[in-house]
Amino acid sequence: MDIRLTEDQMAISEAVKRVCDQFDDEYWSLCDTDKRFPFEFHRAMADAGWLGITMPEEVGGSALGVTEAAIMMHEVSRSAGGYSAASTLHLNLFGPHSVVVHGTPEQKERMLRPLVTGVDRACFGVTEPDAGLDTTSITTFATKVPGGYRVTGRKIWTSSGQVANKILLLARTTPKDQCKRPTDGMTIFYTDLDKAKIEVRRIPKMGRNAVDSNATFIDDYFVPEEDRIGEEGNGFHYILNSLNPERILVGIEAVGLGRGALERASQYARERKVFGKIIGENQGIQHPLAENWTFLESAYWMIMRAANLYDRGEPCGAEANAGKFLGARAAFDACTQAVLTHGGMGYSTEYQVERLFRESILLRLAPITEQLILSFIAERVLDLPKSY
Repeated sequence: MDIRLTEDQMAISEAVKRVCDQFDDEYWSLCDTDKRFPFEFHRAMADAGWLGITMPEEVGGSALGVTEAAIMMHEVSRSAGGYSAASTLHLNLFGPHSVVVHGTPEQKERMLRPLVTGVDRACFGVTEPDAGLDTTSITTFATKVPGGYRVTGRKIWTSSGQVANKILLLARTTPKDQCKRPTDGMTIFYTDLDKAKIEVRRIPKMGRNAVDSNATFIDDYFVPEEDRIGEEGNGFHYILNSLNPERILVGIEAVGLGRGALERASQYARERKVFGKIIGENQGIQHPLAENWTFLESAYWMIMRAANLYDRGEPCGAEANAGKFLGARAAFDACTQAVLTHGGMGYSTEYQVERLFRESILLRLAPITEQLILSFIAERVLDLPKSY
């Protein structure tokens, strides 16, 4: 069993790194402080062809697997941009999966090519304030009318909604109490995000400020029939197709973030001198950083195993969820230790680790909580009763 990266995969890592290295700490600090979307970084990645790494070749993509996408996103989040950089690109890799699998040829050309070229930016309208992770309880409703649907509802944590011109929207088309199963009666749309008719209100938040999060208010918004993806009522099942890739990519992005923080902490420990001695000579500094390395390394290979299983068409739910859990925990611990290693300077913005630390907590919360991951593994792997 060979678990090394291939030459082609290593070439992906090196090429992505070259693009990311054009954007330094100062650039990302300004984006974070000014709460400004990193348009230049997004354009550079589009021009280099990376926004289409998982997209079909017929729409300008590379048609590579989740494994290659994970290698790319690990390098992105390991760079100076951290998780903000990853979030700039993340939706392109898993969000349009419903269109890739269930869209018509016309829809794929119309919807995916502009994403690949960076002309369009899309956001994800699934989560709702009163439903949270219980997606079957969403109340945003799409009423059938001549030529399309009228949609009314509210979404929350809509990332990049301030700069997006498209939205992948999940709405009920049949009330939950009229469905045979709670997962029935939901429909996916990929449509224009017209901010003259939809209110997108930015949510002030702790970190990842370069990529906005929003509360989105939709009131009697018309969506044309041709923007519906697949069959009416099957939207939840289409969303499921993208869940394991999402877990894999978020997990590997967490590992990249943690490794970037660990590199900064190790460099500081090699240079900082206190009481006439380099602090990295002290085991009290060495051991926590070495422990961070072991957990990040373990998470990395769990996630790569999940990606490999997915690309081979084999079940990978347990591995994808476990990888996301391990990666997020390892990243949070590494970013925390990076701040502690810097001491008082870790609390300043100069050494950047406070920015990475603020981003790291998000990975433990989204897109799925640690508790639901553990419940999933308990039920599906350990054959324990369902607990929720």
